Amino acid sequence: MDISSIQAMANQYTTDTSSTAKLESSLNSDYSNATGEELMDVCKEFETYFVEQIFKEMRKTIPESESSSSSTSYMKEYYEDSLYQEYAKAITEQGDGIGLAKTLYEQMKRNYNIED
Repeated sequence: MDISSIQAMANQYTTDTSSTAKLESSLNSDYSNATGEELMDVCKEFETYFVEQIFKEMRKTIPESESSSSSTSYMKEYYEDSLYQEYAKAITEQGDGIGLAKTLYEQMKRNYNIED
């Protein structure tokens, strides 16, 4: 398997499972008939996405080495993105995460008149 086929697979994976696309489809749904659990799942998805974006922006503050090739840096970026997604999921699932999901959940419960 050469590097171009790996890059093609990575592009397809990134396109198919984009965090942004999944989040957009979740947020564009009508939650007036949602259960509390469904609502909390969406809030956790948003918090996970938010934390992931924080990691990516933090990574941009670290200078890149000029010695790496473009194919190496592409694969490094791909795996870093995957790692950031997993870190964000772990943070969100632990206890209260950063608290954003809980705050959104309480607000959406009030907006949609959802009882626990």
